[in-house]
Amino acid sequence: QVQLVASGGGLVQPGGSLRLSCVASGKIDTIIGMGWYRQAPGKQRELVASITVSNSTNYADSVKGRFTISRVNAKNTVALQMSSLQPSDTAVYYCKADILQRHSAAVIPETYWGQGTQVTVSS
Repeated sequence: QVQLVASGGGLVQPGGSLRLSCVASGKIDTIIGMGWYRQAPGKQRELVASITVSNSTNYADSVKGRFTISRVNAKNTVALQMSSLQPSDTAVYYCKADILQRHSAAVIPETYWGQGTQVTVSS
């Protein structure tokens, strides 16, 4: 089983910064990508940023230039540095890992989610 534990959320004033971190542990064969998603009340979950094992990144337009995603491959960790936070960034943030898992002779892609961490931007 794979566990993703996210941390670093909290309350911050507009213009402030936060750093989220997510650690994957358990039976992990090959992580091929990790990412952060968020879900605000009454809205669908949306991609914030993602990063592949080769460090190729992708960002939502709304966070480009303000958020930076990074990975520590050897530690199965992904971080999201968030700057110039706005009230519209308020949401529960979830980390995700896409993993190739070996089951007997088969290699199967699987997706795992963390428990979510609340980010609130308010004065």
